[in-house]
Amino acid sequence: MAQNRLFLCRPERETSPLLASVWGTICSEALVMLRQEPALSRMVNRTVFSHGCFAEALADRLVSRLASPELDFDTLYDLMADVMDREPDIAEAAGADLTAIRERDPATPDLLGPFLNYKGFHALQAHRVTHWLWKNERTYLALHLQSRISEVFAIDIHPAAQIGRGILLDHGTSLVIGETAVVEDEVSILQEVTLGGTGKECGDRHPKVRRGVLIGAGAKILGNIEIGEGAKVGAGSVVLDSVQPHTTVAGVPAKPVGLNRGSFPGLTMDQTLPRQDFAI
Repeated sequence: MAQNRLFLCRPERETSPLLASVWGTICSEALVMLRQEPALSRMVNRTVFSHGCFAEALADRLVSRLASPELDFDTLYDLMADVMDREPDIAEAAGADLTAIRERDPATPDLLGPFLNYKGFHALQAHRVTHWLWKNERTYLALHLQSRISEVFAIDIHPAAQIGRGILLDHGTSLVIGETAVVEDEVSILQEVTLGGTGKECGDRHPKVRRGVLIGAGAKILGNIEIGEGAKVGAGSVVLDSVQPHTTVAGVPAKPVGLNRGSFPGLTMDQTLPRQDFAI
């Protein structure tokens, strides 16, 4: 079956160098998967080989996981394909996210695996669609999709939250990101993290996570505070105050425990906590 559809899988159609590389790699890896595991041929043929570009395939994969009686496959696919056509940066950011997963996750040697299976990746790309809907005043639909994303993936990201590219949501289960949160580029976040508020305050009330930050599993970062560039938050920490750039914090409540001078833990995935004297 794959041989009859290969003509549609054309990396050279991509105008972006990043997406040409990502889509070409996915198509090549899909051929290997078909040879190794024929039981997955139906999924691979529909998701990869029946599409001519990365954005189409991404929309298909997201819809196959999120379609419901309220939004059937065809309706939801048309919606997502239209949004990605109107906002090409969604696919570009998804390509950067896939690359980040392969570079940072030692359990991920390819791009096809996370593209097909990783719910952290899927939830983030679906959020990018809801964010576009939110910005374009389609708030009811954005909130409906947010609810469905949370139900399917156990990841709850408000459509208004601003998230950059090159993001790794590792595992992702029980991740919560609030309405006014900002997550900049090249950030890595593990499971059970909350970027939340501190109560019933209104307005700008959620954390701002700067470039290259690493947030360990189970960390709770609460309030309109800033996690500086290249900072690291230890697993299980409760962060109530802003964190200086290139600083490691840990504990309940979190306190500085070391410096990461010149490093970006969000890229290196170094979750160790330094034990040394330092001056803040």
